[in-house]
Amino acid sequence: MSIGDLIRHERKRKGWTLSQLSRRTGVSKSYLSYLERNQKKNPSITIVKRLFVVLDIPLDKIMDKDEQKADYS
Repeated sequence: MSIGDLIRHERKRKGWTLSQLSRRTGVSKSYLSYLERNQKKNPSITIVKRLFVVLDIPLDKIMDKDEQKADYS
């Protein structure tokens, strides 16, 4: 699951619209839409942290994504 998928899942689980999440985080609705559709691949850590805090997603989920992509061979 990508960061965008996780954000969309948690937003919908809370019953929030993109507009509501935008108002709560200060991140534009269009940017959130790009994130959720995985059209924005590398959002800044500042924006991701803001979204994760508002959505109550543990910040260690960011690390889980990075570790899954890492090639340790």
